[in-house]
Amino acid sequence: MERYDDDALVLSTMDYGETDRLVTLLTREHGKLTAFAAGARKSKRRFAGALEPFMRLRVHIVETRGSTVRLDSVDIVSGYYAAREDLSLIARALYAVELCRELTREHEPHPELFLLLEEYLVRLDAKEAGPTSLLAFELSALAHAGLMPRFDTCSLCGGEPGERPRFDQAHGGAVCEPCSGRARESVAVPVALLSGLRALQEGQRTPLPADLRARARGLLNVFISHHLGRRLKSVDFMAQVGLD
Repeated sequence: MERYDDDALVLSTMDYGETDRLVTLLTREHGKLTAFAAGARKSKRRFAGALEPFMRLRVHIVETRGSTVRLDSVDIVSGYYAAREDLSLIARALYAVELCRELTREHEPHPELFLLLEEYLVRLDAKEAGPTSLLAFELSALAHAGLMPRFDTCSLCGGEPGERPRFDQAHGGAVCEPCSGRARESVAVPVALLSGLRALQEGQRTPLPADLRARARGLLNVFISHHLGRRLKSVDFMAQVGLD
């Protein structure tokens, strides 16, 4: 059996049996891993307080048969405890880790996505991440996963979106008016919304007005749900907290 250490972020956990836990990790070098933590629900030495969503860990892994690995022990690097004191920041963090979990496959390294998520959690913990920053995070995460929506050109003909653009999740982005007949699920969107989302994709961080931010949130929810085949659970939690 091979043993190795890696940097990891906890994406989710699930109780297994009476004492054990399954932990989904995003690791720097090995990608997403499902780790079996024996006795994790009772151990006060190896895992106490460590196996919670969006904890930053140094993990000690033992490879086993199949896709699941064994989690031998962990060292807490950061718990992002300041973010855990604010319900709105918790909601954003839970959304970010759930999105990364669903965008990745087991044992496929995604070092850029690991760094992106780590940096976003650091900003949340420092309370430096405004509402628009979550949209920027989503767009970057989608790009790393090869699912970047198009906002600058029509997804069907490659031309300009025009003055009456639409958005179609099935075709991957903006659709111009002449092509709208071929995109039956498309919805009308403001030109300013496409411009704002394109600017975020290009690295600009100018905050979007609240109305455009809410429209962008709904647009990306539909896009992500379409490509993942389900709605993320944390979307509803953010709505309950009152986040757009």
